[in-house]
Amino acid sequence: MQRKRINWTLSTEGGGESARARGVRALTVANIGVVFQPIVEIATGSTFAYEALVRCRVPEYAAPTVLLEHAVAEGACGKLGRMIRDVAFGTCGDVALFVNLHPDELTARWLVRPDDPIGFHSRPVYLEITESAMLSHFELCRDVVTELSQRTGARLVVDDFGAGYSNLERIVELEPSVVKLDLALTRDIHFKSRKQVVVRHLVNLCTELRASVVAEGVETLDELKCVRDLGVTYAQGYLLAHPASPPPVASWPLDSKRLVATEDARPRRPGPPPLPRRKEVAQDEPPSTDLPALSQSARPTKPAPAKQSKPSSSRPAKPASSRPGKVASSRPRSPSSGSS
Repeated sequence: MQRKRINWTLSTEGGGESARARGVRALTVANIGVVFQPIVEIATGSTFAYEALVRCRVPEYAAPTVLLEHAVAEGACGKLGRMIRDVAFGTCGDVALFVNLHPDELTARWLVRPDDPIGFHSRPVYLEITESAMLSHFELCRDVVTELSQRTGARLVVDDFGAGYSNLERIVELEPSVVKLDLALTRDIHFKSRKQVVVRHLVNLCTELRASVVAEGVETLDELKCVRDLGVTYAQGYLLAHPASPPPVASWPLDSKRLVATEDARPRRPGPPPLPRRKEVAQDEPPSTDLPALSQSARPTKPAPAKQSKPSSSRPAKPASSRPGKVASSRPRSPSSGSS
């Protein structure tokens, strides 16, 4: 009996081939999702802009870091970035938008294409590049950002500033409009006095460079108040809103639209009644220079104690005359039997 030979073949129909096997290049706009997180102005509590964050719908690439790693390996960062921008600008509405750029996108030339949605958005666009990528691709970043800025008005944002890659001379030359502090500086900053010193100096530096400062990763009210006190302009983090689509409304942690100082916001206990004030010379009148040298007559005097006569050992003293101005004679009087 002859055995029947069976030939096995791999079919790509019906999802037989995984998305990871097909690669990032096989992704389409339908596979790309984008969520938005608000960036809030601390002084007013109003939303300044939103950051667009990618969320791939394919399970194998659900984590953004995994998606970008495979895009770099396949040389597909340019195409992936363009799809993300198509979705982001198509769903964000009429808001200012921060979009992240991978350094490999700068070499792919997708950004400078005339049909890129960056050039057609009605609100300000901010191109966000990490500090390390900006320094490792300095010349390319400078040329691409300069071209985009001149043609579309897009502005540069330095991300993860203070992460340890700082070359202040290079960053100054790029003239960023916004600087985002590294997450490590924001985390538990209200407990770390050294972090506060660093952030305060970075804020002063950015102020001199006319760049606004954003504190990322703000998750507690104490962190928000601390960065506010250090002069940070904007805040972003889970305390204000989680990333969502459509762009969510920021939840301001205080009732008032303006963050009041911690001391003013703290309830006060009624204090003791004020002590009575002493009557003093009016403050508007200059003190007289004659006060220390008061005349003898003007000085308050205490009544002198009455002098007591010392009793005589031989006989008692005679009382003084009751007539005023009359001084009793000291000569003894002779006894008399009758009136004179």
